[in-house]
Amino acid sequence: MFSRAEIEQFRSEGWLAAHDFWNEREVAAMRAELERLKSRGLLRNVATAGDGVTPASEQVNLQLCPMFPHSALFRAMPFADKATAAVQQLIGDPVVLHLDQVFLKPGRQGSGTNWHQDNAYFQIDDPLKGTAMWTAVHAATIANGTIHVIPGSFRTVYPHSRDPYSDHHIRCYPPEDDALAIELPAGGVAFFAYGVAHCTLANKTDAERAGVALHFINGGQDATAKSGFPLGKRPYLTGAAASGGLNEHGALIAGSWEREVSAALAQF
Repeated sequence: MFSRAEIEQFRSEGWLAAHDFWNEREVAAMRAELERLKSRGLLRNVATAGDGVTPASEQVNLQLCPMFPHSALFRAMPFADKATAAVQQLIGDPVVLHLDQVFLKPGRQGSGTNWHQDNAYFQIDDPLKGTAMWTAVHAATIANGTIHVIPGSFRTVYPHSRDPYSDHHIRCYPPEDDALAIELPAGGVAFFAYGVAHCTLANKTDAERAGVALHFINGGQDATAKSGFPLGKRPYLTGAAASGGLNEHGALIAGSWEREVSAALAQF
């Protein structure tokens, strides 16, 4: 999936981009499924007016976390062969799905998610042994507030505090002059390690923009005691404990990605 140079970039800078990861058909299925989730009112606005409590009246940051209980498509997404293979190269076996979520920023009023390091939530010992896999469901540009990262920032643990512009997030204040905007076509993916400081900015365009984030961890990391994310309840995708989803979901999910793509497209 990745060259030696790309893997070395991830290990030295903590991030990597794959511009043509998901094909047009898969992207269309993601968009169709997001429309279904929106129509059911499952995405909620987590932006606040600056006090961490009062819902924002003008700025909107729609989130659904987790996705898998509500969507067969997004439940199958981490089991897609290319997703598992890519993450396996970056963090090693056994690969465990740690978290899945989506953020959708409406046109003109979509607010960003402030700077933070995922490891401030997860607190694993080696921040390179966990990675986010951030999929651009729509083309992600500077104008619509794409993901921004600070290369190499996994080497620094920044202090975090409650984000007053979110009803549950925390934020940090890294050196923004070092930030890199990762622009991606629809279907492109940004991988970034748990310790990499990152953010998204406001959507200043007329069209909505969504990013689906899957978070993976090497199963050798103990993330239970510190962060309260017990690995035993999360799907093992590789390694001796991998069951294709049977142990965690009670059904075989591995091998279902293409079927779920077709089912999502059949909705409309």
